[in-house]
Amino acid sequence: MATKIFSASPVISASATRKPILPKAIASRVGTSLAAALAATSVLTMVPALPAMGEGNQTYKLYYGTAASAANYGGYGGNSDRKASAEYVYDVPEGWKERLVSKVEKGTNGTDSEFYNPKKRTEKEYLTYLAGFRQLAPRDVILNNLALSDVDLQDLIASADKVVSEERKDETGQVYYLYEIDGVGSHSLITVTCAKNKLYAHFVNAPTAEWNRDHDTLTHLRDSFKTVSSS
Repeated sequence: MATKIFSASPVISASATRKPILPKAIASRVGTSLAAALAATSVLTMVPALPAMGEGNQTYKLYYGTAASAANYGGYGGNSDRKASAEYVYDVPEGWKERLVSKVEKGTNGTDSEFYNPKKRTEKEYLTYLAGFRQLAPRDVILNNLALSDVDLQDLIASADKVVSEERKDETGQVYYLYEIDGVGSHSLITVTCAKNKLYAHFVNAPTAEWNRDHDTLTHLRDSFKTVSSS
């Protein structure tokens, strides 16, 4: 059963704040690629997850991803227990399709996994990771770094009506940065955290019409993401 780790509960840090970020200031620093040499790949196991309250009959499957190197793309070393290899998890709505990420894409922009709504392909969730991060930088710096390797994110931030950020902690004290970007014709929810010397970024994107219709589901997807501790 999937559970929300980010809810209106004591799990949220007492120091959590929502802070507007100036899109122009962020966009002005975006110019060169940050993740050209970073590699990523993922394996998955899908298990049923129950719908959250207030989401009607929507059901989910839990995705287990491992941010391994692009050199291992297409082979999982005979490991039959993919859950044991997971570094992160998130929920995927029943009926959404997986987009297979190419080896080149894994190695250049760090995309590790992606799922989309077949009725509207631009309604999607995906995860990227960058190696070599021991801890989170300030929130505005992190968002800027993510945009360096994501042209669509650059454009979204530059044209956004509003960009807000928030810091939360899970039950173990791990810090997550949450961003909400209200762009022209689209909406994006981004969750970022550091673990195992890696920076993980989970994205939930949707056009405005789908955001308005599927707000509860998309927020659930955002809240379902978390990293997995080694056993």
